[in-house]
Amino acid sequence: MKAVILTDYGSPDVLQLQEVQKPVPQVNEVLVKVHATPVNFGDTLVRNFKTISPREFSMPTPLWLPTRFFFGFNKPKIKILGSEFAGVVEEIGAEVTEFKVGDAVFGYRGQSMGANAEYLTIARDALIAHKPENMSFAEVATVPYGGLTAMTLLRKVNIRRGHKVLINGASGAIGSYALQFAKQYGSEVTGVCGTARVQMVKALGADHVIDYTQEDFTQNGQQYDLIFDVIRKTSFDACKNSLTETGRYLLVSFKTKQLLQMLWTSRSNGKKVICALSSETPADLRSLKELIEAGSIKTVIDRCFPLEQTAEAHRYIESGQKRGHVVITI
Repeated sequence: MKAVILTDYGSPDVLQLQEVQKPVPQVNEVLVKVHATPVNFGDTLVRNFKTISPREFSMPTPLWLPTRFFFGFNKPKIKILGSEFAGVVEEIGAEVTEFKVGDAVFGYRGQSMGANAEYLTIARDALIAHKPENMSFAEVATVPYGGLTAMTLLRKVNIRRGHKVLINGASGAIGSYALQFAKQYGSEVTGVCGTARVQMVKALGADHVIDYTQEDFTQNGQQYDLIFDVIRKTSFDACKNSLTETGRYLLVSFKTKQLLQMLWTSRSNGKKVICALSSETPADLRSLKELIEAGSIKTVIDRCFPLEQTAEAHRYIESGQKRGHVVITI
C-alpha cells in the first residue's frame, strides 16, 4: 500500500510517499481502507518535534523527555502521521462482531497515528464508530480529535443555560467544536479568532466574535463565566478581570505554573484555574455520531489534498492561510 512516511524530523520535505506493507488485522482488529484524514496541529508538532524545547513544549516540562523518547529522540519512531480517519471496513478479525466488511466508519488513533496511508488497523473496542450518513468522509474525518477533546473538557466545568462563555481560539480544531457544544448548553458564546476566520466563527453559531488583531478581550470590560483558552495565548492573571466572581479559566494545554495556579485557586470559592486532560471513550465517539446525525455539529473544510501532496498540505497549514480544516483524501 501507499503511505506518507516521516523520514526524519524537519520541514515538510521529510514527508515522502512510499510503498509499505499493508497491515493485517489481528483477531480483535478492523482493517480500514482510509478515504480521508485531516492534518492537525499534532501532525506538524510531531514532524518538528526535534526542534521543540522543554520551554516550548505545550505540557509541563517533566513530560517533555518521555514524550521525546515516545516519538523518537533523534529519529522518528512514529513513521506515519495522521490521528483521525474516515473510511470503509475491508477486513475484520475473527473476534470482531461490532463491524462488518463494507461498513463506513470514522475514528481516532491518538498518538499511535498511522492514518496518512491507504489502510490502517484499529482495535474493535478503540475509538472507532459507524460513520454518520449526513457527513462526507472528508467532513467526518475532521470531527474526532477536536470534538472529543472539546466534549470531555467542557464536562469539567458546570456550564449552564445563560452562562457567558468565551472561546479563545474558536476557529481551530478544538475551539470550533467547543463553541458548538457551549451553544448546545444554552450559553451565550463569544469566539476569539483572527480576521480571516471571523465569518467562519460566526457561521458556526457564535453570538459574538472578537478579532484579536483589533481588540484585546481582556481589556473590553466584559465578564465571562467561562474562558476556554485553547491556544494559551493569554494567562489567568490577564483574564482575572474578565471572569465573573465564580468564573472558570479552562486550559487545553498548560505548564507547571498553571498546575500550581489550579491547586492554589481550588482552595477558594471564587475564580478558578482548571487544567484538564481529555479522557475520551468509544461511547463518546458514538455520542458525537448521534449529534452529527441530529444536525447539532458542523465542520468547515478549507482545502483537500491528495495523499501524494501531504507535504504541500503541511506547508499550507504552516503558511497561516487556512480557514477551516485541511484534509488528505485517499
